[in-house]
Amino acid sequence: MAEENKITGKRLIGTVVPVGALRSQNSIGIGEFPDLAEFGSLCAKMGIGLVQLLPVNDTGYQSSPYSALTAFGLHPLYLRIGDLSEAAPFRAKLTELGGRFNGKVRFPYEAILRAKMDILRDIYSASEKEIAAKAAPSGALGNWIEENPWVKSYAVFRRLKEANGEKSWNDWTSHRKVSAADIEALWDEPGLKGQHLFWAWIQEALDRQFKDAAASLAGLGILLEGDLPILMNEDSCDVWAHPQNFHQNLSAGAPPDMYDANGQNWGFPIYDWKAQEQDSYSWWKARLKAAEKYYGAYRIDHVLGFFRIWASSRQDNSAVLGRYIPYKPVTVQDLEALGFDKSRIRWVSRPHILTGEVWDAVKQGWAGEYRDADVAAAVNKVFSFVLDRIGSEELWLFKDAIRGEKDIEALDIHPAAKAFLIKAWGNRLFLEYEKDKFFPAWFYHDSRAYASLSGSEKDLLETLLQSRREESEKVWEKEGKKLLSTLIAASPMLPCAEDLGAVPACVPKVLTKLKILGLRVVRWHRAWDKAGQPYIPFEEYPELSVCTPAVHDSSCLREWWENEAGQAQFANFLGVPSLPRIYNPGVAKVILHKIAGAASRFRVFQIQDLLHLSNKWYSADPASERINVPGTYNDFNWTYRLPAAISEIAQDNELINAVKELSAVKG
Repeated sequence: MAEENKITGKRLIGTVVPVGALRSQNSIGIGEFPDLAEFGSLCAKMGIGLVQLLPVNDTGYQSSPYSALTAFGLHPLYLRIGDLSEAAPFRAKLTELGGRFNGKVRFPYEAILRAKMDILRDIYSASEKEIAAKAAPSGALGNWIEENPWVKSYAVFRRLKEANGEKSWNDWTSHRKVSAADIEALWDEPGLKGQHLFWAWIQEALDRQFKDAAASLAGLGILLEGDLPILMNEDSCDVWAHPQNFHQNLSAGAPPDMYDANGQNWGFPIYDWKAQEQDSYSWWKARLKAAEKYYGAYRIDHVLGFFRIWASSRQDNSAVLGRYIPYKPVTVQDLEALGFDKSRIRWVSRPHILTGEVWDAVKQGWAGEYRDADVAAAVNKVFSFVLDRIGSEELWLFKDAIRGEKDIEALDIHPAAKAFLIKAWGNRLFLEYEKDKFFPAWFYHDSRAYASLSGSEKDLLETLLQSRREESEKVWEKEGKKLLSTLIAASPMLPCAEDLGAVPACVPKVLTKLKILGLRVVRWHRAWDKAGQPYIPFEEYPELSVCTPAVHDSSCLREWWENEAGQAQFANFLGVPSLPRIYNPGVAKVILHKIAGAASRFRVFQIQDLLHLSNKWYSADPASERINVPGTYNDFNWTYRLPAAISEIAQDNELINAVKELSAVKG
C-alpha cells in the first residue's frame, strides 16, 4: 500500500479492531473484509488516521488468531460469500444464515465457520466446471495461483487435514513428511485437483475482497496496520511444507515470572535462523510481500524473539527448564576451572533424589489411611522403574529413558510420587542441553546443588554467570539487528514492535537505531524500580512508539479503572484527583485525552475504549467487552463483536464529535 506510506511518519490517533468484531447489514454473524470499508468511512468522520487489525490468517477451528494454519492464507470466516458471482442461486440460504447468527452478542466461532464452509462447498459444487475453467493457465484464477504459489501447499495441506479429521499433521496416517516435488505432484493429482481448487478459489476471493477494502481505507487517508505474529503454529502448512525453517524439537515460550512460576510453553517451534539465512530469508520476505498488498504498517508480535527466544524441550509441558537461544553456554571447561570434577558437574546438572523423599512424598500424598505394605509397593515401583541408585548411597538419579515432564506424567506410578518427581525434575543448578554445554536453570538459586556450594564457590559461579549474560546480550543485539534489518529492507511497510516483558537493554537500542516503533501500554509503563512505582509522564514517551491504554490480552480501560487500577494514584498522575470511581463518558474523555497527548507518534485505542465516550455503548458487565483472557480456553475468547452495526454507530453524533475532539489533541 504505497499511498499509505506517505502518512507513516505523521502523528496519528488510531483504533484497534478485530475484523470479526465488525457488524454490518451485509455480514453474516461476524465481521467480513468488505466491512472494513464501511468502518473506514466512520473512522474518517471521527478523525481517526490509523486502523490496526488483529491477525487475519486462517486458523481453522482454533479461534485464536495467533494460532494460524498458514502465514499466507486468509481466514474463510472473513469472506463475504454473497459478493461471489457464483453465489446468486444461494441468496435465500445466505439470508437464513444471517438470521441465525446476526443477533448474537458474541459470535459463535465454530458454528459460523462450519455454516460458512458448508455453503461454500455447495456453491463450489454447483459451479465447479466454471471455476475449473477460470483456473486454466489463461484464466483469472489460474493467473492468481501463478502469482501466489504458496496456495498449492496450503490447499494440499487443508485437504489432507480434513481427510485426517482435522488432526495435527504429526498424527496423519500419511504425508507427514513431504518435499516440494511431493506437494506439486499432490496438487496436480487428477482425482484431487478439484478439492485443491476449492481452497484456491476461496483464497483468491478473500484476497480480492481484502485488497479492495484496504484500498478504500488508503483512499480515505487511513493507515491500515496488520499484525504478523512472529511464531507459527506447529500444526501449520508452513512447518509441514518447510520444516527446514524450524527447530521442531523445541517449543517457544516465556520464562517463569511473577504471574506464572511455570513460565509459558506456547507449543510453537522456534526458527532455525541459520537455515533461513542460507536462502536469504526467502520465507520471511515472501510473507512480508504478501502482507504489503494490504497494509502500510505491521505489528511484530513478540519482537524479543528476533533477539533471543525462550525455548523448552518438547518433552516438557512447563517452561521451567527452558533456556534462551542464542546464549553463550557455560562449558565443562568452565566448571572444571571452578574446581568441579566429573561427579560434582553431575551434581549441579542432574536432579538428585534422596531415598527418604520418595517415601515421604507417597505417605503424605496417600488418600486416607494406608498400610505400610501398600506404601512400600508404591515406593519400590518408583525405585525399580524410574530411578537409578548412585552406588550404595541414599541418592538416586532419573533413568536415562526419562527425558522430561511428559515421560514422568506417562508413568504408571502413584500420583503423589508422580507429582513429587515432576517437581524434582527441575531441581538442578544447570540444564545440560547439549553434551558439555550448560545453561543456568531459572530457579538455580533454589536448587539443592546451589545450596550445597560454599560461599566462595557461589561468588565464583555468579561471576561466571554474569559474564555469560553480558556476552549473550552482545549476541542478542547482533542477532536482532541483523534480522530486523532484513525485514526493514524487504518491505516499505512501517514496522511496529510489541516489546513488552523483561526487555534486555539491547532491544530498545536496536529498535531506536532502526526506527522501529516500540509499544507503550500506559498501565504497565512505569518506573518499577522506584518507590511507589510511578507512571512515566506522557511527555517522556518516545516519539518512536505506539501508546495505548489496553491490548487484546488485557481488560479494557473501563474494567481496568473500576476493578484493577489504583484509582487515586492514577488520577493524581493525570492531574485530576477528583475523577469519579465509576467509569462514564466524562471519565473516558479525561483519561483518553491525557493519553492522546502522549509524545508517541501513534496513540491507539481499542474500539471498545472509544465507544465509551458515548453513553449508548456501555455493556452491563465491563468484563464482557474484552477480547481475550490469557490462559483460558472457552467460547468467549476472540469472539468480541461491536454492540451495534457500523451504520447505527455512525448515527451517534455524540460519539463522533467526542472522537473528533480526541483526534485534535496536540502533544
